[in-house]
Amino acid sequence: MDNNIKVCVIDDDEVFQYTIFHTLQAHKTVDRIISFTDGAEAMTFFKENKDNHSILPDIIFLDVNMPVMDGYKFMDEYIDLIPKITKNITIYILSSSVDLVDFEKTKKIKEVTDYIIKPIRDTQLTKILAEL
Repeated sequence: MDNNIKVCVIDDDEVFQYTIFHTLQAHKTVDRIISFTDGAEAMTFFKENKDNHSILPDIIFLDVNMPVMDGYKFMDEYIDLIPKITKNITIYILSSSVDLVDFEKTKKIKEVTDYIIKPIRDTQLTKILAEL
C-alpha cells in the first residue's frame, strides 16, 4: 500500500473538515491533506498546479452544496481541465444530500467514482484509500 497518498477535501462545512482531516491523519497511507471551502478556491488551485504532479492530490472528496461554486459547477470546470492535468485523480462526491436528483446527476458524471452520504465511515475511507 502506498504511503504517500495526497488527499483534497472540498467542503464548506467546518465540522466535517475537522472530522475528516483528523480521520485521514490517522491513516498511515495519507501523506498530505489539502482543503478548500468552496469549488472556486479549489479550481484556482487546480488551474495553477495542473502541471505539478507532486502537489496534485491522488483523490478528491467533493461536497455538492457549497457557496460560491458548488460541486457540480466544480466538476464542469474540472472536466474541461482534465486534458491539461498531468495526473489521474480519483473523485468521490461526499454529501449530506439524500435527494435522488443529486444521485442521478452524479451518476451521469463518469469522472466521479461514487456518491457517498456523509458522514463517511472509517471502514469506507480505509477501503477507498486501499484501492488507490
